[in-house]
Amino acid sequence: MKNVTITLDSQTAARARVQAAERDMSLSRYVGEVLRRELRHEDEYEAAYRAWRMRKPFPLKGPQQPYPKREALYDRAAMRREDAARRKAK
Repeated sequence: MKNVTITLDSQTAARARVQAAERDMSLSRYVGEVLRRELRHEDEYEAAYRAWRMRKPFPLKGPQQPYPKREALYDRAAMRREDAARRKAK
């Protein structure tokens, strides 16, 4: 075990004392547990990130196709015809 001195503002120190008391721990042990948990989480995140970066890209299915033109996506005349057909069906 290594002794370390930390400085906390009074509000943080008071909240930490309450949290430690609720868990029936000393403040020192509580702070150590919080740091250990945070560092473990950080290590797990880094490992997951490295594993993700190591993955090879996967090919998309099907042959490459050109992007549709704006006019085809927003064909106002076709939209008006569909709207009129829906109104007639009602």
